[in-house]
Amino acid sequence: MALAARAARVWGSRRGWRQVGLLLLQRLGVRGLAVSHPRWQQEQHFSSLDDKPQFPGASAEFVDKLEFIQPNVISGIPIYRVMDRQGQIINPSEDPHLPQEKVLKFYKSMTLLNTMDRILYESQRQGRISFYMTNYGEEGTHVGSAAALDNTDLVFGQYREAGVLMYRDYPLEQFMAQCYGNVNDPGKGRQMPVHYGCKERHFVTISSPLATQIPQAVGAAYAAKRANANRIVICYFGEGAASEGDAHAGFNFAATLECPIIFFCRNNGYAISTPTSEQYRGDGIAARGPGYGILSIRVDGNDVFAVYNATKEARRRAVAENQPFLIEAMTYRIGHHSTSDDSSAYRSVDEVNYWDKQDHPISRLRHYMQSRGWWDDEQEKAWRKQSRKKVMEAFEEAERKLKPNPSLLFSDVYQEMPAQLRKQQESLTRHLQTYGEHYPLDHFEK
Repeated sequence: MALAARAARVWGSRRGWRQVGLLLLQRLGVRGLAVSHPRWQQEQHFSSLDDKPQFPGASAEFVDKLEFIQPNVISGIPIYRVMDRQGQIINPSEDPHLPQEKVLKFYKSMTLLNTMDRILYESQRQGRISFYMTNYGEEGTHVGSAAALDNTDLVFGQYREAGVLMYRDYPLEQFMAQCYGNVNDPGKGRQMPVHYGCKERHFVTISSPLATQIPQAVGAAYAAKRANANRIVICYFGEGAASEGDAHAGFNFAATLECPIIFFCRNNGYAISTPTSEQYRGDGIAARGPGYGILSIRVDGNDVFAVYNATKEARRRAVAENQPFLIEAMTYRIGHHSTSDDSSAYRSVDEVNYWDKQDHPISRLRHYMQSRGWWDDEQEKAWRKQSRKKVMEAFEEAERKLKPNPSLLFSDVYQEMPAQLRKQQESLTRHLQTYGEHYPLDHFEK
């Protein structure tokens, strides 16, 4: 019976008893039976219910009914939040219990960014700088995520994450120098405004083409994993950029190579003028994560504490487990896409006013602080005045600075300048010597 039990465990009850009979006959010396039925030994007969798929590309069961998977098989992903629109904590167990000093830094970073946006936006409208992109309405996604990171974590931004740098104490003078492209600009005036970068603060320089930063960020995360650096990479992008092929490549590489990276999607409703209803048919961006084998969550991007909690936990696990995470922060772009855009052509003023007046991340955090006695109207008035003064001082200083020397157009790319590039440099020099009076060369460093 011990032999029968063993066979039953291996082959199942029905086949087990047949195999037992064969084994017993073999032990009794009736070996001819086994020899006369060699194929019976080699083949294992499964019923259709016992047959399991052996394909290497998926983990699943066979079914006998023709049925296509519906697009909404993953739909209605909930939106995690910690506080409501009045700044009240919904579930006390989710309260991050941050000290007053840190919450005040959240608020001052968000409002300082807002003030800087207003001044630089107006400066572009006055022709003082060539281009600008505001962050109105998305400040909570920047600050909440930045606060949850380690200062050495590497950041790959898209072009609307100035608040991450603001939280990392990037000087206002550097913001202004970059937008003006003056001699203090680390990029030496070669980049468009708002294309910030800072090696000391581990913020990779912004590049304009959509989604190129996603596979680059995965490569950096893979390098950090191989170096056992105990750091992660966070990669920001919008829901429009998630439609680019680079997003697919990045997600897939991150999952298969098990990289410590956070994909942070700011779903702000519009990819320039394209609404989400025309951008995708599935349930947003978080629904894509499981298809790549990525742990995913959707959060209220206007709730700075929800963003903080989700990013903090994702970072902890990304470091400990070497795996990617996808955070989709639901928010709203209150401003125009950029100074090159007029959003009134594709959305109503009432729609914008709702988010500006009824569900703004700055207002929500202010309600939270006021309910705890950490902030009042007098402090608000004083801080608004102080922050505007700080921004205007940096603004005026940047405007007075000269532009970089035109010769810098040709430097910092090649260790040894190629002949063709040297020829272009010499051509520019001759042109300026001949026609320099027609150019504002006195605005440039000699």
